[in-house]
Amino acid sequence: MLKTNTSPNALMMQVTLNGQPQRFDTTLNILQLLDYMTLQGKRIAVERNGEIVPRSQFGEQMLADGDRLEIVVAVGGG
Repeated sequence: MLKTNTSPNALMMQVTLNGQPQRFDTTLNILQLLDYMTLQGKRIAVERNGEIVPRSQFGEQMLADGDRLEIVVAVGGG
């Protein structure tokens, strides 16, 4: 299970997610991040450092310290 790291001295990765800083105590890919956020299986779009990430690459795209991510969830309705 992934978790955020609260220890200031531990090695961690920090990303900016929808404008908010998030720290993790392990490296992860986009698919793992979506699972952590309970967004797997939902209709979403992911932008990493200004570029759209194709859904087919979610499992291959490893996040790096300092990445900026925008995740948008599609909402249906009428």
